Amino acid sequence: GDDPEFIKRQDQKRSDLDEQLKEYINEWRKQRAKEEDELKKLKEKQAKRKVSRAEEEQRMAQRKKEEEERRVREIEEKKQREIDEKRKRLEEAEKKRQAMLQAMKDKDKKGPNFTITKKDSSFGMSNAQMERNKTKEQLEEEKKISLSFRIKPLEIDGLSADTLRARATELWETIVKLETEKYDLEERQKRQDYDLKELKERQKQQLRHKALKKGLDPEALTGKYPPKIQVASKYERRVDTRSYDDKKKLFEGGFDTLNKEVLEKNWAERKEQFGGRQ
Repeated sequence: GDDPEFIKRQDQKRSDLDEQLKEYINEWRKQRAKEEDELKKLKEKQAKRKVSRAEEEQRMAQRKKEEEERRVREIEEKKQREIDEKRKRLEEAEKKRQAMLQAMKDKDKKGPNFTITKKDSSFGMSNAQMERNKTKEQLEEEKKISLSFRIKPLEIDGLSADTLRARATELWETIVKLETEKYDLEERQKRQDYDLKELKERQKQQLRHKALKKGLDPEALTGKYPPKIQVASKYERRVDTRSYDDKKKLFEGGFDTLNKEVLEKNWAERKEQFGGRQ
């Protein structure tokens, strides 16, 4: 039959197992709740970090945009300052050119001027160098600036027929004036070229006479470089026909040997002459 003690022990073991299982389940539920809570906190932290990173990226993009706009604005302001400075220089140059043209017109009735004024070569060279170093874009920009204040806008909108006729007459007179100035300048350039050639020919004649007085070749002073310094007259000099080895021997002390050979040769000739007398 069934032992009551055995059955009681089995029930006790089953009851202990149930209690232990309940404890395990409760512990597992607590651990699971804790993990879910940590996971929830982690997701919230990630969401906050994502929002913060997005805000930081937006601030960086805005700051970068402002810096780029500031850089572009500074470049444009610098470019505008350069354009204004170039315009000012070109306007001053145009005023000087007009004054020079007027002065040349006033001097047209006078004779040719043979006075040569020396120029500052370093300044001219630096200007020429600066012009050569300019890029095509810079030259095109300066051309636009120069034309902008030389070519005046017509502004003929809304003008009457009489005003348009007067404006056309004024433009025609301007064209005639410019063509006249162009012709005068071309003729002046021709006269100056002729005067310059005459001056150069006079200078060559003077240099030829000067060279002849010094006993030099007539063309010695007309070249690009001055003549070599002559330490002796060209009639007293003899061409050295000795070879390099001969010159080297003289340099190394062969002059004594050469002198000895000359003395022996002279002694032999004198001895022969003396023997011929007997």
